[in-house]
Amino acid sequence: MAANVFPFRDARSAPDPVLEAGPVAHGLLPVPLVLDNGSFQVRAGWACPGQDPGPEPRLQFRAVCARGRGGARGGSGPQVGNALGSLEPLRWMLRSPFDRNVPVNLELQELLLDYSFQHLGVSSQGCVDHPIVLTEAVCNPLYSRQMMSELLFECYGIPKVAYGIDSLFSFYHNKPKNSMCSGLIISSGYQCTHVLPVLEGRLDAKNCKRINLGGSQAAGYLQRLLQLKYPGHLAAITLSRMEEILHEHSYIAEDYVEELHKWRCPDYYENNVHKMQLPFSSKLLGSTLTSEEKQERRQQQLRRLQELNARRREEKLQLDQERLDRLLYVQELLEDGQMDQFHKALIELNMDSPEELQSYIQKLSSAVEQAKQKILQAEVNLEVDVVDSKPEPVFNLAAYHQLFVGTERIRAPEIIFQPSLIGEEQAGIAETLQYILDRYPKDVQETLVQNVFLTGGNTMYPGMKARMEKELLEMRPFQSSFQVQLASNPVLDAWYGARDWALDHLDDNEVWITRKEYEEKGGEYLKEHRASNIYVPIRLPKQASRSSDAQASSKGSAAGGGGAGEQA
Repeated sequence: MAANVFPFRDARSAPDPVLEAGPVAHGLLPVPLVLDNGSFQVRAGWACPGQDPGPEPRLQFRAVCARGRGGARGGSGPQVGNALGSLEPLRWMLRSPFDRNVPVNLELQELLLDYSFQHLGVSSQGCVDHPIVLTEAVCNPLYSRQMMSELLFECYGIPKVAYGIDSLFSFYHNKPKNSMCSGLIISSGYQCTHVLPVLEGRLDAKNCKRINLGGSQAAGYLQRLLQLKYPGHLAAITLSRMEEILHEHSYIAEDYVEELHKWRCPDYYENNVHKMQLPFSSKLLGSTLTSEEKQERRQQQLRRLQELNARRREEKLQLDQERLDRLLYVQELLEDGQMDQFHKALIELNMDSPEELQSYIQKLSSAVEQAKQKILQAEVNLEVDVVDSKPEPVFNLAAYHQLFVGTERIRAPEIIFQPSLIGEEQAGIAETLQYILDRYPKDVQETLVQNVFLTGGNTMYPGMKARMEKELLEMRPFQSSFQVQLASNPVLDAWYGARDWALDHLDDNEVWITRKEYEEKGGEYLKEHRASNIYVPIRLPKQASRSSDAQASSKGSAAGGGGAGEQA
């Protein structure tokens, strides 16, 4: 492979194996099941007590479904996650239970849960007899939590559930155990980006901010850029390939404008451009011919071309000869003294004088003589040997099917710092961070910036940490200090943190929502803990009874009647 040329992997997801049975219960409590319910990917696994709780989630799959597609065994039911294989042929059929990062479609969410329970070896026909730790969005709407609790308790009959925010689980997984630290979490995922202030170990929900941009919008922007640049490859520039470029070839510029100036240098461009090789077929029309047959075909084409040119030269010579004969006839009228006829013919030729006539005759005579010489020379050279002719230039088919990804490597991920690049009227990460800090006193600001934490799959670009340090350096006072930390695994740390939390709170009834509490307090009910949302119950205005309304109306009518009588 040539320098800077990278083939598209076009990876296909392999179907997940179906485990025979889940882990056995340890003691009186069954093993908790941990679900990181993300809008890009669902990660599911067990929180097994013991020295080795397991290396990673047993199950990871895209949070999409496709209905009406026959499965591997010929079934016609919906396909979920990794069972879909490649997403591109089914892109128009894909459905997701999420609106941005909030699940809103109960039916599709049930398909994702069915897939998770089935492949983890849990029989969901009767009931799922395991506690569940489930991640949810920041400031999750009560309707979404109500829908999820109803699904878990009514459909699957789980014993209890605990909800937590994915980025907070990741935050505490990367901090010392049981630490009550403060900090600023920047969580950028597939659909949106959040900035979350944490004060003494608890989320300050009132000052959380959300930017409706993430990896999905970056992939769409990159697709538009490359489709405009290469209109001949529209169908080959797919969203899956754009996600591959984002994950493996893009980076965050520490100084975006300065980096664009670097790309203007030809040497810098040549050294840093990534040429993405699209698949192509080298079998061209006629490539099965032998070299002798190709040579004969070239000779025939050359003969036809020469004959065509000779025919055109003869036609032009004939027209020039006829015009020359007419001019010579007019000149003979002048020589014979027939002046009236001469002047009349001169006017028809649109000429003014005999001198102009003579000039045209000389030019035409020269042109006719040259044409006769060319025709004679062409007849001599009609039979040519094409063997010694110059070889035809070979068309580089591979180079034609290459996408040169230059400044696009930084333009696509830059949208979370500059949403205006795609026409979004939103603040970027830096402006949002500054806005949140300005809502706190100076001493609290100083505490928060000592612990700026980056998590989420959209923060894995090279240069992300350096860019955030540069932005903080510009917004913080002179010589003040700050610390930026990137999660050890921005994608999976949320699941690891939820697993650790579940193991630490197996016997803590203060953080689990039981079936009895669900039936008493409703599906939107939430028990708070250090990684959870803040519970804000629905407060409906009290309606006055009918008897009190009747009394109030009678009093009002009596008072109104008295007033009218007095006025009368």
